[in-house]
Amino acid sequence: MRANFDSLAAGAGEAGRQARSALAEGVDGDKLAILVSCTGRRRVMGQRTQDELDAVAAELGEDVVRIGFYSYGEIAPPAASGRCELHNQTMTVTVIAEAAA
Repeated sequence: MRANFDSLAAGAGEAGRQARSALAEGVDGDKLAILVSCTGRRRVMGQRTQDELDAVAAELGEDVVRIGFYSYGEIAPPAASGRCELHNQTMTVTVIAEAAA
């Protein structure tokens, strides 16, 4: 695998941007983001893994609590198809928010 640290961090930031933009307008309740990054990305990025976390945090904003872990692949629906698929060497971001009643 060939990788560019900046493009990996930018891709993680894009995942954060997409997750934030999917939140409904006016959600003022608590927000939680679950970050799942592939261990392959961790091996490539080494000491620069913080770069991808910083990129996601910048896109999500300070009002979103973040937790996460590393995996050996992720299952998530890409926007194009909407069907869950197995992804590898990716960063997935899931945001859960409490909406007002």
